[in-house]
Amino acid sequence: MPDDDTNGNGHPLHPFPPPAPAAALRVVVADDNPVVRAGLTALLSGRPDITVVAEAADGRQACEAAQRHRPDVVLLDVRMPGVDGISALPYLVGIASVMMLTYSGESETVREALRRGAGGYLVHGEFTADQLVAAVRDVRRGRAHFTPTAADALLAQLREEGRGSASAHEERRPNSAVVHSSRPISAQGLSHLQPHMGQSSSSTPDRSRFQLSTREVEIMDHIASGMNNQQIAATCFISEKTVKNHINRIFAKLHSTSRSEATAKWLGLG
Repeated sequence: MPDDDTNGNGHPLHPFPPPAPAAALRVVVADDNPVVRAGLTALLSGRPDITVVAEAADGRQACEAAQRHRPDVVLLDVRMPGVDGISALPYLVGIASVMMLTYSGESETVREALRRGAGGYLVHGEFTADQLVAAVRDVRRGRAHFTPTAADALLAQLREEGRGSASAHEERRPNSAVVHSSRPISAQGLSHLQPHMGQSSSSTPDRSRFQLSTREVEIMDHIASGMNNQQIAATCFISEKTVKNHINRIFAKLHSTSRSEATAKWLGLG
């Protein structure tokens, strides 16, 4: 008599086929800084459920890559040569979910990105590597993420709209009293949009451990943004030799031997 788990020929029964493995999340990384692109690609490609299918150095390349590869998510910088990220947004959101990932934290830039369909907005230096990965996964599901700078910009917009509505209401009803909420909105009140982000400074990369001076922090920020030594010297009003001396000390403190390695550690990607 056959066992319960075999058929008459002695072969094991498999009434239900094993579930197919989930398809990897396909990502395009668009940033004009090759160091940042390489760091993001290395970070995301190290996750088993994420595949970086293309990199782009400007908005035009991002659109072409999205059209060719049909990704699930596009990580998009704001300021890029030629076609910038904001200009490329309307086209890209028709193909994939778009997460802004940039140094640009100006309120109007954040608002314009959201108006044009961005699914979230992350400012470099305000998130950890794990939080970035979580944001990429979530934005595909329609769950937005904002780092503190972007959340503050969104909050400011909501307050302005609220004041505008209250003023219009007052004009229509001169004798009515303006009712204020007893529970004012705070940046933490937006936390349901960005779990684990924007709630405390502990969620950002811990740069204090590097023990950089104020000037070294300034120069490291410029390095991470893609500036060369000549540009840093001009921006900081110091000589290139002084810049090189600072960089040597920065590399020693970050235990790095190259700009790309230092940038990855500085941005929390290494």
